[in-house]
Amino acid sequence: MQPIRSRQVSVQEIECSAIRAQGAGGQNVNKVSSAIHLRYDVKSSSLPDDVKTLVLALRDRRMNADGVIVIKAQRFRTQEKNREDAIARLQALVDKACEVAPPRLATRIPRAQKQQRLESKRKVATIKSLRGKPVAD
Repeated sequence: MQPIRSRQVSVQEIECSAIRAQGAGGQNVNKVSSAIHLRYDVKSSSLPDDVKTLVLALRDRRMNADGVIVIKAQRFRTQEKNREDAIARLQALVDKACEVAPPRLATRIPRAQKQQRLESKRKVATIKSLRGKPVAD
């Protein structure tokens, strides 16, 4: 797959907020906000229009109906690493949207393979027809 025009996401358009991470964390879990909630509005971004339409056409659960992508990053213990992780995941999402599948090449089923399939169907049909009740004369 080849990208159309992979476009870098502008960091100024990203809205990040620190939240408390879920899961085990010991004594710090209720005190430190190390998880990052990233919000990125695709419609008002500086991405080219063709890239915007591709991103908005993605059927991704992280995007709401208004075209805002919400990513929650809590993989690491520090805010900085979680922020970098969230931005990298956003960029990967945009790059994935820009990928174009190669055109499908039409192929033909070989004649011998068709004959073999039809012959096996005939054999099964005759076997099944012999399973019926005998015909009275």
